[in-house]
Amino acid sequence: MANQISAIRGMNDIYGADANAFDYLIKTAEKTLQQYGFNSIRLPIVEKTELFARSIGEVTDIVEKEMYTFSDRNGESLTLRPEGTAGCVRAIVQNGLAHNQIQKLYYTGPMFRYERPQKGRYRQFHQFGVEVFGLASADVDAELIVLTARLWEQLGLENLELQINSLGSQEARENYRNTLVSYLSQHKDKLDEDSLRRLETNPLRILDTKNPDMKTLVDGAPKLIDHLDDESKAHFETVKSHLDDIGIAYVVNPNLVRGLDYYNRTVFEWVTTELGAQGTVCAGGRYDGLVEQIGGKSVPAVGFAMGIERLVALLMDKELVPVVGEADLFIVAAGEKASRPGLVISEMIRDAFPALNVQMNCGGGSFKSQFKKADKSGASYAIVMGEQEIDEQVVAVKPLRSEGEQQIIKWTELTTYLRTLFTDSKH
Repeated sequence: MANQISAIRGMNDIYGADANAFDYLIKTAEKTLQQYGFNSIRLPIVEKTELFARSIGEVTDIVEKEMYTFSDRNGESLTLRPEGTAGCVRAIVQNGLAHNQIQKLYYTGPMFRYERPQKGRYRQFHQFGVEVFGLASADVDAELIVLTARLWEQLGLENLELQINSLGSQEARENYRNTLVSYLSQHKDKLDEDSLRRLETNPLRILDTKNPDMKTLVDGAPKLIDHLDDESKAHFETVKSHLDDIGIAYVVNPNLVRGLDYYNRTVFEWVTTELGAQGTVCAGGRYDGLVEQIGGKSVPAVGFAMGIERLVALLMDKELVPVVGEADLFIVAAGEKASRPGLVISEMIRDAFPALNVQMNCGGGSFKSQFKKADKSGASYAIVMGEQEIDEQVVAVKPLRSEGEQQIIKWTELTTYLRTLFTDSKH
């Protein structure tokens, strides 16, 4: 026997209840986004490495340490996408989708980062991304936050905390960068190894350190929000006013800087304390310079991404995922004559009741074994067909979850009878 081949570490099979939760989350998110006028876009998993170096930033952890990069047969450097925004912007530019028009788009799929796998952090993980191009006003920043709050409500998720901040303009952030470096340089002895490296390359990321030993140092650092330009201050105040009007609670976190270089002005995260260290389930913000940075004309843009694995973990822990796959009706067809008309009857029911889950026994078997399958399926009723029922062109409708007598119904009257058993929502 050949040796068994295992999946790559940190790249997991998703099946059973977890797969059902994935589907439920994505379908609910798609429905919510469509309420707000968003359309889907499908993007390649592999992009040119240059795209991520140019957009995310060459001195970020993602580009420096985490990307899956390889050369193809033509010697071109390619990378499995570590995040979705850069590819979406590339598609916008390449296909001329942002020229004098507004685009509201969403996408979902796997992303790849070479990290140490742990709960909520995997080498292949899945995101649901949302991007808006062509709108510079603060109301669209607020709308994205509001629609995420609506999604949490529809999913039944509670106790998520919204943290917001503003990174200001590029110029204001550069001036603040110099102030921050000056402060941190006076305390080099308190910086850990990662922070010492970031001091020269990406000092704002030091503010987002998870090292508890540096908390006092970071808390005492100058705040970016105190160095904002006037226009960014006004923009941020308008975002907060919109959230206040809707009644969405938030915390202004002055150390929230996000891990990617392309953000400006509004940034936000939804966080939970129920997933251990990996507490961010949704994050995003404004990135007005990225379209131009990737080769297009200057177009304002804002978006966010949700971590599907982390949200699924919350949904599963709180038992918020509806049971998927349970049958409404199970066709019990026994005997040599039964399988063909059984299939016809099952299709007739599906035509009349598109929302019903109708399962049919395939592969034969005795009545006893088929009723075991019917019971396991979760069906409310069994449609029983043996050779006698076939000869008489009737079925027996047997309740499986409630008291009641088995009813003999003619084929021609079956759909009418079933309407008395199921609510209008099942029609």
